[in-house]
Amino acid sequence: MSQRGGGGAREAAKPQDRGWAWMVLLAAVLLQALTLGFPSCIGVFFTDLQHEFQASNSETSWFPSIMVAVLHGGGPLCSILVKRFGCRFAVMLGGLLSGVGMVSSSFCGSISQLYLTAGLITGLGSCFSFQAGVTVLGYYFVRWRTLANAMASTGVSLGFTLWPLLSRYLLDEMGWRNTFLIFGGILLNCCVCGAIMRPVELAPGTSLQSPRSAEELERRAEGAQLSNGASSPHHKLQQQTRRTACIQTLQKYLAFDIFCQNKGYQIYTIGVTWMMMGFALPHVYLVPYAIHNGVEERRAALLISIIGLINIFIRPLTGLLSGHRIFTGRRIYLFSLAALLCGLSNFICVISAEFSVLIVYCVILSIAMSGIGALTFQVLMDVVEMDSIYVIVSQLPLVCSSSSLSMASISGLLVDVTNDFHYVFYNSSFFLISAALFMGLSFCALEKKTKLKEASKVPLNNPSKYHYNKTPAEAQCESQSPPAVVYITSI
Repeated sequence: MSQRGGGGAREAAKPQDRGWAWMVLLAAVLLQALTLGFPSCIGVFFTDLQHEFQASNSETSWFPSIMVAVLHGGGPLCSILVKRFGCRFAVMLGGLLSGVGMVSSSFCGSISQLYLTAGLITGLGSCFSFQAGVTVLGYYFVRWRTLANAMASTGVSLGFTLWPLLSRYLLDEMGWRNTFLIFGGILLNCCVCGAIMRPVELAPGTSLQSPRSAEELERRAEGAQLSNGASSPHHKLQQQTRRTACIQTLQKYLAFDIFCQNKGYQIYTIGVTWMMMGFALPHVYLVPYAIHNGVEERRAALLISIIGLINIFIRPLTGLLSGHRIFTGRRIYLFSLAALLCGLSNFICVISAEFSVLIVYCVILSIAMSGIGALTFQVLMDVVEMDSIYVIVSQLPLVCSSSSLSMASISGLLVDVTNDFHYVFYNSSFFLISAALFMGLSFCALEKKTKLKEASKVPLNNPSKYHYNKTPAEAQCESQSPPAVVYITSI
């Protein structure tokens, strides 16, 4: 079974982990820099957009919030595209949408039009390019898949470093409209990256498709309708079969059954969703906060670049260190510690808005962010069994994006009412610290409960559904064949 590209062309099997695979990895790095790194520069335009459209902080904050929410929440739609047309088509379609969205944004006459063009269209295009670009790594890498994902994630840090600097320069020279027009052309390079990702066939006998029980039930229902006509008993059977197919489809794409059965996944989902309500706030409001307190605009834009520059080195290092066997079964505590540090760092920002203090804040925040970004997927692999992981990683970002979308607008409203940016960072610290404590203490209690049951020799029907799975993630990854659709999110 082969992945299909544009036109459905099939190519000869390519050797994995070498040759053209490294060109695909380079394209994936550039894709993450162009897509995930792009929202980091929006804060540079925050003040100019406010003045241009006479918009409040709350109204302006909806623009980057929608972009980020759609970027992370469009996974299920991207899944359909990849299954139907292949990764190359999805990446190139995403690049086209991103470019068209930013070009259209340069002609917008109101802030609400930006919600549609830059927020929805560009966000959706970035989602398609990013998600499909990471998915294709699962086809080209088997032995070095963990290293490939770690190297690809450096693209996010590269984007965090370069986008704000480029934005500040172009904004000073050309204004925000011409800058958005140039951004549209830059984002079209996602199509070039997609062209590099040629369709690949795996070794004979390798299965990429998971059982499609819902689709089989639906086909049976259609067959029953053709053979039995409109007779009442058969019609009722068809309706019942279709209802069952719909329920199984929802469970497949939204993972309701896994959430209800797996206690560890319940804790992790609630904790990460709560954490995301405060995680994105500093990225949106750091530059406006610095400018509001007298920091020169060029230096304020430099703050985001400092975060990205440190991420380039720290994120891959964190990912490799956390993969050591010493941390097997303890990654959730490292993740909670990173979230706790991220929340505590906001108090540095609140103490003083001087540029030197803000640099110290960015350094500590970047280290904490690197831990969160590197560990999110690894912890998920520990909590959920590998045969379900590919459903979970497209569902979790959808839940998290909705929470971050609502909180960004609420924080903007607080700034409008109080004219004080401190409340944004207080909100961020509250959600990050409380989420870190919740996840750390809950998993500790769950682990103790499991140990007590094992000590008392009380049998469990299916232990993997009720406690934190300590099987090394790397061993599981290597034992699995490349999936049909894999979504690895970077935060």
